Amino acid sequence: MLVDLDNTLIDRDSAFRSAVASFLAEHGLPGTDLGWIMSLDAGGYTARDVVAAAMVDRYGSTAPGSTIHALLDNGAADRLVLARETEDALIAARARGWTRVIVTNGRTAQQEAKIRNTGLDRLVDGWVVSEAVGHRKPGPEIFHAAAGIGRTSLREAWVIGDSAEADIAGAVALGLNSVWVSNGRTWSQDAYEPTEITGDVATAIRRII
Repeated sequence: MLVDLDNTLIDRDSAFRSAVASFLAEHGLPGTDLGWIMSLDAGGYTARDVVAAAMVDRYGSTAPGSTIHALLDNGAADRLVLARETEDALIAARARGWTRVIVTNGRTAQQEAKIRNTGLDRLVDGWVVSEAVGHRKPGPEIFHAAAGIGRTSLREAWVIGDSAEADIAGAVALGLNSVWVSNGRTWSQDAYEPTEITGDVATAIRRII
C-alpha cells in the first residue's frame, strides 16, 4: 500500500492556510492576501523557492525573509493533526498484514517533520521522499524505491493519493491499482482513470483491505 502524504494522509492545505493567516495577522498584512498565497502555493506543488521569492518581493519591507522561509518550512508541519479515522484505518491495514509506505514529493526535512509530528512514523512501515531518492512522482523510480523499503512486490501494490498526475498517472503507467482521494472534487482526466475513487483516505484504505 503506497500512500501519498499531503492532502491524502494529512490535510496539509488546511494547516498551511491556518499558518498563513497567522503570519498575515502577526505582520499586519492584508487578510485578503490569504487567497493569493494559497493560489501561489498551489497545494504545495509550486517550488518552495518560487513561493518564497514572490512573498519576499511582496512583503520584504514588512516581514523579514527569514520569517517567510520559516513559514514555508515549518508552518504547516507545526499545525497538522492526524484524523482519528485515518489512524484507525492504518491500524486496521496493519492488522490485515498490509505493508504501508508513504510516497511523497517534497523536501526530506519538511516531509519527515510532518510524518513525525502527526505520529505517522508509528503507523507505517516506512516512507520515501522525492528529495532523498532523487526522483519525483509520477516517475516510476520513486514507486520502485517505496516497494523496496516495504520489501514487497510492486506488482501487487495499490497506490492511494489525491493527485491525478502524481499519484494516479504514476500508478497507471506501472500497471498498478489505485485509489484517487477526491476531497470533494470530480475526476476530470480522459486519458487515464483510477481503479477506485473515494472521498477520503480512510475510506480508501478500508476499501482496499
